[in-house]
Amino acid sequence: MYAPERQQEILRLAREGGRVDVLSLAEEFQVTAETVRRDLKALDRAGLVRRVHGGAIPAGRLDFEPDLAERDAVAADEKQRIARAALAELPGGDGAAGSGSVILDAGTTAVRLAAEIPLEAELTVVTHGLPVAARLADHPGLTLHLVGGRIRRRTRAAVDDWALRAYRELNADVLFLATNGFSLEGGLTTPDLAEAAVKRALITAARRVVLLADSAKFGQQHFARFGELSDVDLLITDTGLSPDDALAIERAGTEVVRA
Repeated sequence: MYAPERQQEILRLAREGGRVDVLSLAEEFQVTAETVRRDLKALDRAGLVRRVHGGAIPAGRLDFEPDLAERDAVAADEKQRIARAALAELPGGDGAAGSGSVILDAGTTAVRLAAEIPLEAELTVVTHGLPVAARLADHPGLTLHLVGGRIRRRTRAAVDDWALRAYRELNADVLFLATNGFSLEGGLTTPDLAEAAVKRALITAARRVVLLADSAKFGQQHFARFGELSDVDLLITDTGLSPDDALAIERAGTEVVRA
């Protein structure tokens, strides 16, 4: 396959899936990763895609937002490792004992963390994510608070003024934060302005901020910016984030755990 044919197929895959990654494309076309990077660079120069960490997204799709089921299927193993590593950040150490208060943001990794919380844990948990609340509703040791508001169907998260007012009244021990994209230059971003406003309120509602984000989100920038990486005390991600990138983030003031 000649380069123009391969690039046309890469563009088709990006538009259909919302994103392509270098390693999958290299395997798909039986070429080297460097060849794929040159293809993406050519498409980027032509204004057809935008390069992000590890791959590319279609141009004009910085606000692309897959639905909940689709996002849950992406990087599933990495998200599970991140969720398990996050247990150590629950008040009380490993989540097995003690008490404290946590906020769980809406997000697929947060749902996985909710499922991992041990039955013997005693915590006050606040969330505006319906899937998170549903996962924790029968937990015997938790005092669960569900923040209300308008529900965004795509994320099953409460947004707007009701949610914002509730979070302004809180001072939790730990926030487990989700994001659609993060980078040193672009900060923390998400496609929707209403969700961004809630996430901004979350950051001010907790004494410690732990960002749960798989490495594919590194370098991605979306429409609505809700914070800086410096707002985050700890980033828990996977080993897809390179040691060099992890070191750069730590030098900027955020601790990094690669699970």
